[in-house]
Amino acid sequence: MLAGFKTFVMRGNVVDLAVGIVIGAAFGAVVTAFVTNIVNPLIAALFGKPDLSAVWTWTLREGANGADPTILSIGAFLTAVLNFLIVGAAIYFAVVMPLNRLAERRKAGQVAEAAEPEAPAADIALLTEIRDLLARDDA
Repeated sequence: MLAGFKTFVMRGNVVDLAVGIVIGAAFGAVVTAFVTNIVNPLIAALFGKPDLSAVWTWTLREGANGADPTILSIGAFLTAVLNFLIVGAAIYFAVVMPLNRLAERRKAGQVAEAAEPEAPAADIALLTEIRDLLARDDA
């Protein structure tokens, strides 16, 4: 039973997944710092608030008996969309695009190596044909 677990854990997919999660968490911290320290101050300069969650917000119904009020917040939705776009752009430009370029370079190198050799010159082809005929006559 333990041998099967060891085989499962040592498979490349599990290790790759664990590494991806750790890298993703670290990258999430970088993106969060970018949003907190660069994007939010720019939003604060434009709208006068630290983020868009308080922009275009209306209370539709006050909470009764300690219940939470019903709030319509377009700004909170826009903040979520903006954060998604920032994370998506950061992942694309920092991870996906460089890996795609690396894959293209590797593929171009393999294509160049795998290309068929050029056809031999006419005199070489003639000599090869003569050699093959002589070898067939000797047999």
